Amino acid sequence: MKILVTGVGGQVGWELMRACQPLGEVVGVGRAQADLADPEAIRAVVRRERPRVILNPAAYTAVDQAEREEALALRINRDAVAILAEEAMRLGALLVHYSTDYVFDGKLARPYREDDAPHPIGVYGRSKLAGEEALRASACDWLCLRTSWLYAARGRNFLRTILRLAGEREELRVVDDQIGAPTAARLVADASAQIIARTLVERAAGTFASAVLHLSAGGAISWHGFAERVVAAARAQPRAPDMRVRRIVPIASDEYPQAAPRPRNSRLDCGALARRYDLELPRWEAGLALCVEELYG
Repeated sequence: MKILVTGVGGQVGWELMRACQPLGEVVGVGRAQADLADPEAIRAVVRRERPRVILNPAAYTAVDQAEREEALALRINRDAVAILAEEAMRLGALLVHYSTDYVFDGKLARPYREDDAPHPIGVYGRSKLAGEEALRASACDWLCLRTSWLYAARGRNFLRTILRLAGEREELRVVDDQIGAPTAARLVADASAQIIARTLVERAAGTFASAVLHLSAGGAISWHGFAERVVAAARAQPRAPDMRVRRIVPIASDEYPQAAPRPRNSRLDCGALARRYDLELPRWEAGLALCVEELYG
Protein backbone atom coordinates (compact mmCIF):
# COMPACT_ATOMS: atom_id res chain seq x y z
CA MET A 1 0.00 0.00 0.00
CA LYS A 2 1.29 3.45 -0.88
CA ILE A 3 0.70 6.49 1.35
CA LEU A 4 1.33 10.00 0.04
CA VAL A 5 2.17 12.68 2.63
CA THR A 6 2.19 16.38 1.77
CA GLY A 7 4.10 19.05 3.66
CA VAL A 8 6.92 16.79 4.82
CA GLY A 9 8.98 19.83 5.78
CA GLY A 10 6.43 20.69 8.45
CA GLN A 11 6.05 19.40 11.99
CA VAL A 12 3.20 16.95 11.41
CA GLY A 13 4.33 15.93 7.93
CA TRP A 14 7.77 14.94 9.23
CA GLU A 15 6.26 12.88 12.03
CA LEU A 16 3.76 11.22 9.69
CA MET A 17 6.60 9.99 7.53
CA ARG A 18 7.98 8.20 10.59
CA ALA A 19 4.72 6.98 12.12
CA CYS A 20 3.22 5.54 8.92
CA GLN A 21 6.20 3.38 7.92
CA PRO A 22 4.62 0.16 9.34
CA LEU A 23 1.54 0.68 7.16
CA GLY A 24 3.24 0.49 3.77
CA GLU A 25 5.31 2.51 1.33
CA VAL A 26 5.34 6.15 2.43
CA VAL A 27 6.10 8.85 -0.14
CA GLY A 28 6.58 12.39 1.07
CA VAL A 29 6.44 15.60 -0.91
CA GLY A 30 7.23 19.15 0.11
CA ARG A 31 6.72 22.49 -1.57
CA ALA A 32 9.45 21.80 -4.13
CA GLN A 33 7.65 18.68 -5.39
CA ALA A 34 4.03 19.77 -4.87
CA ASP A 35 3.39 23.44 -4.16
CA LEU A 36 -0.19 23.49 -2.89
CA ALA A 37 -0.65 26.91 -4.48
CA ASP A 38 -0.16 25.24 -7.89
CA PRO A 39 -3.16 23.08 -8.90
CA GLU A 40 -1.32 21.31 -11.72
CA ALA A 41 1.58 20.37 -9.45
CA ILE A 42 -0.85 18.79 -7.00
CA ARG A 43 -2.62 16.78 -9.69
CA ALA A 44 0.67 15.69 -11.24
CA VAL A 45 2.14 14.24 -8.06
CA VAL A 46 -1.03 12.36 -7.11
CA ARG A 47 -1.43 10.92 -10.59
CA ARG A 48 2.21 9.89 -10.68
CA GLU A 49 2.23 8.19 -7.26
CA ARG A 50 -1.31 6.74 -7.34
CA PRO A 51 -1.52 6.34 -3.53
CA ARG A 52 -4.16 4.41 -1.65
CA VAL A 53 -4.08 6.99 1.17
CA ILE A 54 -3.35 10.73 0.92
CA LEU A 55 -2.39 12.58 4.10
CA ASN A 56 -2.56 16.36 3.87
CA PRO A 57 -1.00 18.17 6.84
CA ALA A 58 0.39 20.88 4.53
CA ALA A 59 -1.24 24.26 5.01
CA TYR A 60 -0.81 28.00 4.99
CA THR A 61 -0.26 28.55 8.72
CA ALA A 62 1.04 32.13 9.02
CA VAL A 63 -1.90 33.31 11.12
CA ASP A 64 -1.07 37.03 11.18
CA GLN A 65 0.29 37.21 7.65
CA ALA A 66 -2.92 35.59 6.39
CA GLU A 67 -4.74 38.83 7.22
CA ARG A 68 -2.78 40.38 4.32
CA GLU A 69 -2.67 37.31 2.06
CA GLU A 70 -6.21 35.97 2.09
CA ALA A 71 -6.15 34.89 -1.56
CA LEU A 72 -3.01 32.80 -1.04
CA ALA A 73 -4.34 31.30 2.21
CA LEU A 74 -7.52 30.24 0.41
CA ARG A 75 -5.60 28.80 -2.53
CA ILE A 76 -3.62 26.54 -0.21
CA ASN A 77 -6.13 25.82 2.57
CA ARG A 78 -9.28 25.53 0.42
CA ASP A 79 -8.57 25.07 -3.28
CA ALA A 80 -5.74 22.55 -2.82
CA VAL A 81 -7.98 20.47 -0.54
CA ALA A 82 -10.69 20.41 -3.19
CA ILE A 83 -8.17 19.24 -5.80
CA LEU A 84 -6.82 16.52 -3.51
CA ALA A 85 -10.39 15.37 -2.90
CA GLU A 86 -11.05 15.20 -6.65
CA GLU A 87 -7.91 13.15 -7.20
CA ALA A 88 -8.69 10.87 -4.25
CA MET A 89 -12.13 10.23 -5.70
CA ARG A 90 -10.64 9.40 -9.09
CA LEU A 91 -8.26 6.88 -7.50
CA GLY A 92 -10.67 5.52 -4.90
CA ALA A 93 -8.18 6.66 -2.25
CA LEU A 94 -8.76 7.78 1.32
CA LEU A 95 -7.97 11.46 2.01
CA VAL A 96 -6.97 12.45 5.56
CA HIS A 97 -6.84 16.21 6.03
CA TYR A 98 -5.78 18.22 9.08
CA SER A 99 -7.62 21.26 10.38
CA THR A 100 -7.54 23.50 13.43
CA ASP A 101 -9.28 24.86 16.51
CA TYR A 102 -9.20 28.25 14.75
CA VAL A 103 -12.44 27.34 12.97
CA PHE A 104 -14.11 28.28 16.29
CA ASP A 105 -14.34 31.71 17.90
CA GLY A 106 -13.32 30.47 21.35
CA LYS A 107 -16.34 31.89 23.18
CA LEU A 108 -17.73 28.64 24.56
CA ALA A 109 -17.03 27.82 28.20
CA ARG A 110 -16.50 24.11 27.48
CA PRO A 111 -14.39 22.10 25.01
CA TYR A 112 -15.67 22.27 21.45
CA ARG A 113 -17.39 19.24 19.93
CA GLU A 114 -17.50 18.37 16.27
CA ASP A 115 -21.17 19.36 16.03
CA ASP A 116 -20.61 22.86 17.41
CA ALA A 117 -21.10 25.53 14.76
CA PRO A 118 -17.79 26.91 13.47
CA HIS A 119 -17.28 30.66 13.62
CA PRO A 120 -13.71 31.65 12.71
CA ILE A 121 -12.55 35.12 13.73
CA GLY A 122 -9.61 35.52 11.34
CA VAL A 123 -8.58 34.82 7.75
CA TYR A 124 -6.56 31.74 8.69
CA GLY A 125 -9.50 30.13 10.47
CA ARG A 126 -11.85 31.05 7.61
CA SER A 127 -9.50 29.50 5.07
CA LYS A 128 -9.24 26.27 7.07
CA LEU A 129 -13.01 26.10 7.47
CA ALA A 130 -13.32 26.58 3.70
CA GLY A 131 -11.07 23.54 3.28
CA GLU A 132 -13.35 21.51 5.53
CA GLU A 133 -16.33 22.63 3.44
CA ALA A 134 -14.53 21.55 0.27
CA LEU A 135 -14.17 18.09 1.81
CA ARG A 136 -17.84 17.93 2.75
CA ALA A 137 -18.78 18.84 -0.81
CA SER A 138 -16.60 16.11 -2.30
CA ALA A 139 -17.54 12.52 -3.10
CA CYS A 140 -14.31 10.90 -1.92
CA ASP A 141 -13.77 9.00 1.33
CA TRP A 142 -12.26 11.50 3.76
CA LEU A 143 -11.42 12.21 7.38
CA CYS A 144 -10.75 15.68 8.75
CA LEU A 145 -8.73 15.71 11.96
CA ARG A 146 -8.88 19.00 13.86
CA THR A 147 -6.03 19.61 16.26
CA SER A 148 -4.67 22.50 18.33
CA TRP A 149 -1.56 24.21 19.66
CA LEU A 150 0.91 22.07 17.73
CA TYR A 151 4.58 21.91 18.65
CA ALA A 152 7.56 19.64 17.96
CA ALA A 153 11.30 19.35 18.50
CA ARG A 154 11.80 20.83 15.03
CA GLY A 155 10.29 23.64 13.03
CA ARG A 156 8.85 26.96 14.14
CA ASN A 157 6.52 26.66 17.12
CA PHE A 158 5.74 28.11 20.54
CA LEU A 159 7.86 25.63 22.51
CA ARG A 160 11.02 26.27 20.50
CA THR A 161 10.43 30.03 20.57
CA ILE A 162 10.07 30.03 24.36
CA LEU A 163 13.27 28.01 24.77
CA ARG A 164 15.17 30.41 22.51
CA LEU A 165 13.87 33.51 24.27
CA ALA A 166 14.47 31.97 27.70
CA GLY A 167 18.14 31.75 26.81
CA GLU A 168 18.26 35.38 25.70
CA ARG A 169 16.10 37.35 28.17
CA GLU A 170 15.59 37.60 31.90
CA GLU A 171 11.88 38.33 31.57
CA LEU A 172 9.23 36.91 29.24
CA ARG A 173 5.67 38.20 28.91
CA VAL A 174 3.22 35.51 27.83
CA VAL A 175 -0.54 35.57 27.29
CA ASP A 176 -2.51 33.95 30.12
CA ASP A 177 -6.13 34.28 28.94
CA GLN A 178 -6.02 31.83 26.05
CA ILE A 179 -6.59 28.19 27.06
CA GLY A 180 -5.91 25.03 25.09
CA ALA A 181 -4.18 21.67 24.98
CA PRO A 182 -0.61 21.84 23.67
CA THR A 183 -0.42 18.92 21.26
CA ALA A 184 2.81 17.32 20.10
CA ALA A 185 3.10 16.64 16.38
CA ARG A 186 4.37 13.19 17.38
CA LEU A 187 1.07 12.44 19.10
CA VAL A 188 -0.93 13.57 16.06
CA ALA A 189 1.15 11.34 13.78
CA ASP A 190 1.06 8.27 16.02
CA ALA A 191 -2.69 8.59 16.49
CA SER A 192 -3.12 9.14 12.75
CA ALA A 193 -1.32 5.89 11.96
CA GLN A 194 -3.71 3.97 14.24
CA ILE A 195 -6.71 5.78 12.76
CA ILE A 196 -5.61 4.98 9.20
CA ALA A 197 -5.09 1.30 9.97
CA ARG A 198 -8.58 1.01 11.48
CA THR A 199 -10.15 3.10 8.75
CA LEU A 200 -8.79 0.76 6.08
CA VAL A 201 -10.56 -2.08 7.91
CA GLU A 202 -13.77 -0.03 7.94
CA ARG A 203 -13.49 0.63 4.22
CA ALA A 204 -12.88 -3.04 3.46
CA ALA A 205 -15.94 -3.96 5.53
CA GLY A 206 -18.09 -1.30 3.90
CA THR A 207 -18.72 0.48 7.21
CA PHE A 208 -16.61 3.59 6.68
CA ALA A 209 -18.22 7.02 7.06
CA SER A 210 -16.42 10.28 6.31
CA ALA A 211 -16.22 12.56 9.35
CA VAL A 212 -14.66 15.51 11.11
CA LEU A 213 -12.96 14.38 14.33
CA HIS A 214 -11.07 16.22 17.04
CA LEU A 215 -7.54 15.07 17.85
CA SER A 216 -5.64 16.91 20.55
CA ALA A 217 -3.87 16.07 23.79
CA GLY A 218 -5.85 15.74 27.00
CA GLY A 219 -6.07 18.44 29.63
CA ALA A 220 -5.64 22.18 29.15
CA ILE A 221 -3.43 25.08 30.19
CA SER A 222 -2.80 28.71 29.22
CA TRP A 223 0.07 29.80 27.02
CA HIS A 224 1.68 31.36 30.10
CA GLY A 225 1.33 28.15 32.08
CA PHE A 226 2.73 26.14 29.20
CA ALA A 227 5.71 28.49 28.90
CA GLU A 228 6.49 27.98 32.60
CA ARG A 229 6.28 24.21 32.21
CA VAL A 230 8.44 24.25 29.07
CA VAL A 231 11.22 26.13 30.83
CA ALA A 232 10.98 23.95 33.94
CA ALA A 233 11.14 20.77 31.85
CA ALA A 234 14.20 22.02 29.98
CA ARG A 235 15.98 23.04 33.19
CA ALA A 236 15.49 19.51 34.50
CA GLN A 237 17.53 18.16 31.58
CA PRO A 238 21.28 17.97 32.42
CA ARG A 239 22.27 18.67 28.82
CA ALA A 240 20.03 21.67 28.30
CA PRO A 241 21.81 25.03 27.88
CA ASP A 242 21.67 27.62 30.64
CA MET A 243 18.65 29.91 30.57
CA ARG A 244 18.75 33.57 31.56
CA VAL A 245 15.03 33.90 32.18
CA ARG A 246 14.03 34.65 35.77
CA ARG A 247 10.44 35.81 35.35
CA ILE A 248 7.62 34.70 33.08
CA VAL A 249 4.94 37.35 33.48
CA PRO A 250 1.28 36.60 32.69
CA ILE A 251 -0.40 39.18 30.46
CA ALA A 252 -3.78 39.64 28.77
CA SER A 253 -4.23 39.16 25.03
CA ASP A 254 -4.83 42.90 24.69
CA GLU A 255 -1.31 43.54 25.98
CA TYR A 256 0.19 41.49 23.13
CA PRO A 257 -1.41 42.97 20.00
CA GLN A 258 -1.38 40.80 16.89
CA ALA A 259 -2.81 41.29 13.41
CA ALA A 260 -5.16 38.32 13.79
CA PRO A 261 -7.31 37.63 16.86
CA ARG A 262 -6.93 34.27 18.60
CA PRO A 263 -9.65 32.11 20.19
CA ARG A 264 -9.64 32.41 23.99
CA ASN A 265 -10.84 28.81 24.33
CA SER A 266 -9.11 26.29 22.05
CA ARG A 267 -10.09 23.16 23.95
CA LEU A 268 -11.37 20.32 21.76
CA ASP A 269 -13.59 17.47 22.96
CA CYS A 270 -12.05 14.26 21.57
CA GLY A 271 -14.80 11.92 22.75
CA ALA A 272 -16.00 11.04 19.25
CA LEU A 273 -12.50 9.92 18.27
CA ALA A 274 -12.21 7.79 21.40
CA ARG A 275 -15.56 6.12 20.77
CA ARG A 276 -14.99 5.38 17.10
CA TYR A 277 -11.43 4.14 17.31
CA ASP A 278 -11.12 3.16 21.00
CA LEU A 279 -8.29 5.66 21.15
CA GLU A 280 -7.64 7.52 24.40
CA LEU A 281 -5.15 10.35 23.93
CA PRO A 282 -2.62 11.17 26.68
CA ARG A 283 -2.53 14.46 28.54
CA TRP A 284 -0.41 17.28 27.16
CA GLU A 285 2.24 16.83 29.88
CA ALA A 286 3.32 13.49 28.36
CA GLY A 287 4.02 15.05 24.98
CA LEU A 288 6.02 17.88 26.54
CA ALA A 289 8.25 15.43 28.43
CA LEU A 290 8.95 13.43 25.26
CA CYS A 291 9.70 16.53 23.21
CA VAL A 292 12.12 18.01 25.73
CA GLU A 293 13.84 14.66 26.07
CA GLU A 294 14.21 14.53 22.30
CA LEU A 295 15.75 17.99 22.30
CA TYR A 296 18.18 17.53 25.18
CA GLY A 297 18.27 13.84 26.12
